[in-house]
Amino acid sequence: MKKIISTAKAPAAIGPYSQAIDCGAFVVTSGQVPFDPATGEFVPGGITEQTRQVLTNIKAILTEAGLTMDNVVKTTVFLQNMGDFAAMNAVYAEFFTEGQYPARSAVEVGALPKGALVEIETICVK
Repeated sequence: MKKIISTAKAPAAIGPYSQAIDCGAFVVTSGQVPFDPATGEFVPGGITEQTRQVLTNIKAILTEAGLTMDNVVKTTVFLQNMGDFAAMNAVYAEFFTEGQYPARSAVEVGALPKGALVEIETICVK
């Protein structure tokens, strides 16, 4: 069973993909970049503001799926510059319950969609 998850409270997909897929026992979100769903533009600012928007978008998608950030069991964080790790990590920690942090990979990449500084995808259990 596969169900498409979509909400107007997160940016619409900018390509042939879904915001998230409910696979029964788990939900997988597509990588989110820092678009403000109200404007369709990147949030102003740097890595701190972009990370906050990305995680806010993920939270909105999970809410649509009936989940919370505590359902996240794995994240993959893509950074344009690994020098931004500490700033990203400080914001990231605000979105998860201490002691319940998901598993995570963080990698530096050559480029991200639309010049984003950060992109995050998740795997969640129901």
